Amino acid sequence: MDIKEYFARISYQGSYDKPDLDTLTAIFQHHIRAVPFENLSIHCGERVELDLGPVYHKIVRKNRGGWCMENNHLLSWALKTLGYNVTLLGAKVYVPEDDMYADEIDHLLLKVVLQGKSYIVDGGFGMSYQLWQPMELAAGKDQPQTPGIFRFLEEDGIWYLEKVKRKQYVPNQSDATSHNVDKEVCRRIYLFTLQPRDIEEFRPRNLHLQTAPGSLFVTKSICSLQTTKGIRALVGWKLTEMTYNYKDNMDLVEIRILTDEEIEKTLKEKFNITLDKKLVPINTSKLSLF
Repeated sequence: MDIKEYFARISYQGSYDKPDLDTLTAIFQHHIRAVPFENLSIHCGERVELDLGPVYHKIVRKNRGGWCMENNHLLSWALKTLGYNVTLLGAKVYVPEDDMYADEIDHLLLKVVLQGKSYIVDGGFGMSYQLWQPMELAAGKDQPQTPGIFRFLEEDGIWYLEKVKRKQYVPNQSDATSHNVDKEVCRRIYLFTLQPRDIEEFRPRNLHLQTAPGSLFVTKSICSLQTTKGIRALVGWKLTEMTYNYKDNMDLVEIRILTDEEIEKTLKEKFNITLDKKLVPINTSKLSLF
């Protein structure tokens, strides 16, 4: 594994000799705009591996993406290689349909300490809840970013991440392309503690998420990528392109339903992904990802 090969993959050409917040932010933003959040392996008959070698090969050499345990595992390697103080943390994702957090840790994120300050770095959540900048680990402080206002709350050692949502304008909405524009002003995202984790602790959940019949990742094929202005996402056959703060604190949401014949071309053109095996799209879960 080579850091310069990783930089080529994410198109990063800036300096990296000094581990500071500006450099961290720049590398992080290049990562989320180059490496999709995706679970397509599951729907191509492949397994999602956790070992760093296979993750590196998949993302860096095969131009693929991955979910949190892949993206953030690779990102932690890159940052540690550059001299950053990085700790793996585990989170429980909020499920709005059930109004509860997951029973077990199902999300990997990173804590980076810089000059005595702690930051949360999470390059593996995807969709419209993906952070665009490292977040200072400070409770009750609004931290505006392009996707919206994020903030942490803390209670008895448990940290909660939430996002203040904008209104959404969906010009081509129809029954065929229904988009869940709910009325909630604030969306809970996940909870976590600062207990350091080892990648081995995520193996059982990594297997569960890709095999359990009710898992979101089994019931939806997902590929999302951050852009300079918003996000694009292919969930099943539905291609959604979102432009943040399009006007008057409102996000523009454009939706199109693809045919089977358009899937492969769209993955290449919109996400720079070419799959080795044929993708079988699926979207049977009613869970909203926006």
